[in-house]
Amino acid sequence: MTDTKPIRRIAIIGTGVIGASWTALYLAKGLQVVATDVAPNAEAALRKFVEAAWPALKRLGLSPGASQSNLSFTPALAQAVANADLVQENGPERIDFKQKLYGQLDELLPPEVIVASSSSGLTMSEIQKGAASHPERCVIGHPFNPPHLIPLVEIVGGAKTSEATIQRAAEFYTSIGQRTVRLNKELPGHVANRLQAALGREVYHLVSEGVVSAADVDTALSWGPGLRWGVMGNMMLNHLGGGPGGIEHFFQQFTGPMTAWWKTLGSPVLTAGLRSRGGQLPRSGVDAIKAWVTEPPFSARPPSRPSSPFCPPGTDHVRS
Repeated sequence: MTDTKPIRRIAIIGTGVIGASWTALYLAKGLQVVATDVAPNAEAALRKFVEAAWPALKRLGLSPGASQSNLSFTPALAQAVANADLVQENGPERIDFKQKLYGQLDELLPPEVIVASSSSGLTMSEIQKGAASHPERCVIGHPFNPPHLIPLVEIVGGAKTSEATIQRAAEFYTSIGQRTVRLNKELPGHVANRLQAALGREVYHLVSEGVVSAADVDTALSWGPGLRWGVMGNMMLNHLGGGPGGIEHFFQQFTGPMTAWWKTLGSPVLTAGLRSRGGQLPRSGVDAIKAWVTEPPFSARPPSRPSSPFCPPGTDHVRS
């Protein structure tokens, strides 16, 4: 793939939660969007979502040319992908469905058009088996939900994905303000969901063992490490935690205690009793989070990272 044509027209396949959020983001970035979904009332639901998300997107900053009027909808797949520069696929997580769909796209699209899947559980190596002619232009472009507010995109190639496709996809997502990470190997759940799963396992273990209540474990996470992780990741935090000696000193000081804790981490069974404890969380909190999706209290778009690997002035107290 050597095409360098600007990506200005996006075809959205599947307008559920993820597809609708992608649509809102692309419109806010001034792109043309043609969406398709065969579900009843899909167009009305999509337009309602975009309208609800628009005030938050305005506060985050609309790009020149951004308009809800740039959205068109058709239930016909061929019409939706005609003249598309990139396809963002958000279909059901069923390999038979995906492979059939990619076979259709293979016939409908010029070879230079990227097909990016939002799949979180299927590998591109399996999905692209449906694209017999041009598997090289198929790639995972997995967002962190909701993508119109959360900028992470995980890019994963399959066995037959070209390097040019991976590079062009990364450049496109970066150009619209997303933060990309590239996976060098395919894994179920990619990276961010696996990190969530590891943390979630210990959360449920602590609650199941009666160490802490469901509400308090959320408080510990949100008002402790969660605040740090909103600024920088685990590796950089450990680097800061080592002081002037950096991460090497951190490992010298904390390897023993840290690996000892690892041995005590749990593997809970999600019994009916454990699941019921989630119902003890205040209902008002759930309603507040639902409102946040369209009325975020702050921008999820992070500032540029500092060039120095050491903590900025006034933050040298950060520790693991």
